[in-house]
Amino acid sequence: MLFATLVNCLVIAVVVLVHYEVLHNLFIWIPRLPIPRRMGVVVAVFGSLIAHAVEVWVFGATYYWLISEGTHGNLVRGFNGSFMDCVYYSFVCYTSLGFGDIEPTGHLRFLSGLESLVGLVLIGWTASFIYVEMTRFWREPEG
Repeated sequence: MLFATLVNCLVIAVVVLVHYEVLHNLFIWIPRLPIPRRMGVVVAVFGSLIAHAVEVWVFGATYYWLISEGTHGNLVRGFNGSFMDCVYYSFVCYTSLGFGDIEPTGHLRFLSGLESLVGLVLIGWTASFIYVEMTRFWREPEG
């Protein structure tokens, strides 16, 4: 249990730091890009989506690694053991879709719940960031 808790804390720290760095760098780089200001919002959206995808893949790799260890639980029912199934399951958890076609067992249940919570927080963070970018570019006249 201690090992699973440490892994959960580490993966959450990694994805939060990835998200912070991406949003921080977008905030700095977007005004410097040689593009029309209104396109900055588009860059912010795509940059944020890439960050979310990377974070989902980090969680997916963690599921795959923990399953390959064999002592921390498994994904059952619609799961075929592949890395891509772990990434798919991660997307479902991160976005809180909850299709239910793959179910976690053992310590993976806790990581699944934490991933949903982290996804909710980071998606909300992205929404507020994009709002700030939109207001920043809409307030300044094109010129």
